[in-house]
Amino acid sequence: MRNIPHYINGARVEGTSGRTADVFNPATGEVQAQVPLANASELNAAIESAKKAQVAWGAANPQKRARVMMKFVDLLNRDMHKLAEMLSSEHGKTVPDAKGDVQRGLEVAEFCIGAPHLLKGEFTEGAGPGIDMHSVKQPLGVVAGITPFNFPAMIPMWKFCPAIACGNAFILKPSERDPSVPVMLAELMSEAGLPDGLLQVVHGDKEAVDGLLDHEDIMAIGFVGSTPIAEYVYTRGCANGKRVQCFGGAKNHMIIMPDADMDQAVDALIGAGYGAAGERCMAISVAVPVGEDTANRLMEKLTPRVENLKIAPYTAGDDADFGPLVTKEAHERVKGYIDAGVKEGATLAVDGREFKMQGYENGYFIGGCLFDNVTKDMSIYKEEIFGPVLSVVRAQDYEEGLDLAMSHEYGNGVAIFTRDGDTARDFAARINIGMVGINVPIPVPLAYYTFGGWKRSGFGDLNQHGPDAFKFYTRTKTITSRWPSGIKEGAEFSIPTMD
Repeated sequence: MRNIPHYINGARVEGTSGRTADVFNPATGEVQAQVPLANASELNAAIESAKKAQVAWGAANPQKRARVMMKFVDLLNRDMHKLAEMLSSEHGKTVPDAKGDVQRGLEVAEFCIGAPHLLKGEFTEGAGPGIDMHSVKQPLGVVAGITPFNFPAMIPMWKFCPAIACGNAFILKPSERDPSVPVMLAELMSEAGLPDGLLQVVHGDKEAVDGLLDHEDIMAIGFVGSTPIAEYVYTRGCANGKRVQCFGGAKNHMIIMPDADMDQAVDALIGAGYGAAGERCMAISVAVPVGEDTANRLMEKLTPRVENLKIAPYTAGDDADFGPLVTKEAHERVKGYIDAGVKEGATLAVDGREFKMQGYENGYFIGGCLFDNVTKDMSIYKEEIFGPVLSVVRAQDYEEGLDLAMSHEYGNGVAIFTRDGDTARDFAARINIGMVGINVPIPVPLAYYTFGGWKRSGFGDLNQHGPDAFKFYTRTKTITSRWPSGIKEGAEFSIPTMD
């Protein structure tokens, strides 16, 4: 049985608590490894060593810290396939998806190479009679991140790369479901030249989380996960005087206008709704066609595409659409939501509940599911399913479609597909959601733009890794646009395009 250790002071360290968690192969349902769950004394020892190491690192010039990030980027590129295969084996996502996971984190590391410029202070000459003023940016000390299973490479790098580039030490508590890649990333940081003790990987459950939230030497906490846990982490961390940033759940809508390119919209829904088995906080889980004709055309084109999705283990090659869900519990939870949707009266146009993968009958596979005629009062609309399930909610007009997204409690991401520039501009201006796509299905910003949802998708300072001017006085909406040909003459389009 493979053991996945902690990573403390630049070395792999076996757990001493006596408590462990099983790490499964989602394709077979078999236990493939065990991970230790830290107790308070193990966590305290890791924090203490990080605190000692941070003093010299915080005093180092930012160029030195940036050079570590440069080397780290080189090593990520070198080991891209190795990281992706390990990630796929524990999470279940396809290797191309896993490489995308690593790549998105790599881009944050690239952004952090610019830390010397980003950490410059401000100066005012003559602020008063004979008075000059200047401000400097200084590290906090020891900070921590609690990260989820669905992006075990990208989200840890979202957290530790900026923190370390700013001169902090970092304690990472990754998900115990797929913990190998975070340890591998820490080893690569050591190989890149990061001094021992500055990036500690401590595995654990609620005991470790509460230890981080309560420890007086942890100055800030970052979290990504479900909204109830995000709210808990935010409330307890703030009560202990820490800076806290938490991202929660999502229910991302895609509005499809009558003038939209329907083939483009369906292609977008297949990737955004079913990629990574829907286990993404930026997945599109609600399609909102505007008008009955639009809805009928959408279902006519979308239904056969969902029926023909290719589902396979990551070892089957690169042409699979998605793989298994991460755990048996996740599989049962998703099936429970599908059962509830049927019971509540939605039309299950494509039913993937009975899908079985030959040779992998004990794996956590489920086929793509497509609901039509979903209404606002149904649990499959109100709650995050986190599986390959897409709900179609028919809207009679644009205002009804806009209201659906605006009135939902979650506000992570949203998209609209239209050829009309006026509609696109109105949508981007009015929508009360933090990340907006115009003819882009998953509007995940690049590393130098702000990532962050509004409403119950985000708690605290939501400026993830972009420029931080006025971050406590305004909220940032990031708009990613692909403007179609034939757009109305005279409209202004200064928003960058992301492919």
